[in-house]
Amino acid sequence: MLKKIKNFLNKWTISVSLLAGLVAIYQATLLNSTYYQHVIAALSIQSIDDVLFLCSMPVVVFCVIFALLNLFIFPKLIKILACFLVIVGAWLNYFMSTYSIMIDRDMLQNALDTTRAESTALVTPNLIFNVVIFGILPALLIIFVKIKPIKQWVYYLLRRVIAIIIAIAVILLVAVFFYKNYATFMRNNSGIIKYLTPSNYIAAIYNQYDYLKYKNLPFIELGGDAHQKPLLNNNGQKNVMILIVGETSRGDNFSLGDYDKETNPLLAKQDVIYYPNTTSCGTATAYSLPCMFSNMTRDDYNPKLANKQSNALDILQKAGVNILWVDNDSGCKGVCERVPTVDITQKYKNSSKLCNNDVCYDDILFADLPQYLDNIQTDTLIVLHMIGSHGPTYYQRYPDQYRKFTPTCDTNEINRCSQEELINTYDNTIVYTDAIIDKAINLLKSYDKRYNTSLMYLSDHGESLGENNIYLHGMPYAVAPKEQKHVPLLLWLSDKYQTQHNINTTCLAQEAKAEQFSQDNLFHSLLGMFNIETTEYKASLNILNNCQTTN
Repeated sequence: MLKKIKNFLNKWTISVSLLAGLVAIYQATLLNSTYYQHVIAALSIQSIDDVLFLCSMPVVVFCVIFALLNLFIFPKLIKILACFLVIVGAWLNYFMSTYSIMIDRDMLQNALDTTRAESTALVTPNLIFNVVIFGILPALLIIFVKIKPIKQWVYYLLRRVIAIIIAIAVILLVAVFFYKNYATFMRNNSGIIKYLTPSNYIAAIYNQYDYLKYKNLPFIELGGDAHQKPLLNNNGQKNVMILIVGETSRGDNFSLGDYDKETNPLLAKQDVIYYPNTTSCGTATAYSLPCMFSNMTRDDYNPKLANKQSNALDILQKAGVNILWVDNDSGCKGVCERVPTVDITQKYKNSSKLCNNDVCYDDILFADLPQYLDNIQTDTLIVLHMIGSHGPTYYQRYPDQYRKFTPTCDTNEINRCSQEELINTYDNTIVYTDAIIDKAINLLKSYDKRYNTSLMYLSDHGESLGENNIYLHGMPYAVAPKEQKHVPLLLWLSDKYQTQHNINTTCLAQEAKAEQFSQDNLFHSLLGMFNIETTEYKASLNILNNCQTTN
């Protein structure tokens, strides 16, 4: 078949300019269909001026691509670049169209951090069909089409220069007539440019390169003065805390926060304090996870520096607290690099009934926990990193017995499911998360005679489930919907912990409902809960501070 196509195309010869023009038209129109859909939705066309402004956009994109291709002198290089543009454009346009995701550095980092299992979950028949039809087949046409031989290089180069000048001139002409339109529209819809290919992934690659440069910076030690203060009510027993880091849990879908479906049946029976007004630092794990353990607040957070300085785990460890990070997700994003870590997924993926296709149910987090708790000799923080509600394969995140809400969306092509099916499936993941947290609390209760125990649960970010036709997560924070930023936070304190640390839980419950909280509170709350004194600690950001009698 390929030979027949090649023979057919070899009967035709086209100029380099025509090839560049055809590729530029294809990129500027079909491969940016998602971008124009978002532009039309945001533009609110009310006049002929708006129509002309909209029509100018593919003209500008065409000119930019056309000029870019003409910068490459040799036809073979132009073909290589053109093939790259159409294949990547087809692939990204499908993802942006299907999930309404934007392409930026954070999304690129997410892609780089994605495990094989997560990547496989995103591969669907529709994806393969779209990439083949709109990417690979056009690339084959580009490869096989015959280019007219270059007879006079001087005229050939002159035509390339003239083509670039004309393209730039057209862009300037559009700017003369529509500069105010572009300035106003882009200012009011700053994130929309991240739907435009190839500029979005070119910018993402550059920003990732800029980000990686910071890896060579020297590590900054923080909390060198950190130490544990003595407790007036010290009962002589060690403090043991479990911190459960959730994955993709929406605060909106926790019945502890008045969601109309019972997604927290077990925790409702526990004496937990729920914080219904909590926001995340970011909308993706790669951003939020380092941020929430950093001493930087969301307003001044610098992701390039976060893993180049001590975080809460480092400072606690320096102060003598034993740390263990147990991971059942896609890694700790640098947070646990300097503390003991167990990749529980890798350890049991081939031997446990809880695991399948390199993915394990979150019950696997408890596989080694009782044995570990039996041998604690010092104050200890155990971090359990859940796979939680990670999409799009929500239906694979919980065992069958937690399929409480039906009908469900039992496919990774979530855009094909009804809103009811998708939300039911997601809510089942929350029911399972409820069971995991409840199991951890009951495990700590079984050690009540030996330790002063406590537990905190906090998710890294939320999720979009088709609201306004947006799915998954990872949108730029400034334009991300609240569903991606509203996260659940809850606290459980044993009676012995409350007594030892002089905690008024009635006060805590009242404050939890009345005040606003965020992932900014985690760093300082962890230090406060282990009674760590350091210049890095800010008592005002400790969620216990206002309801705790000073030791």
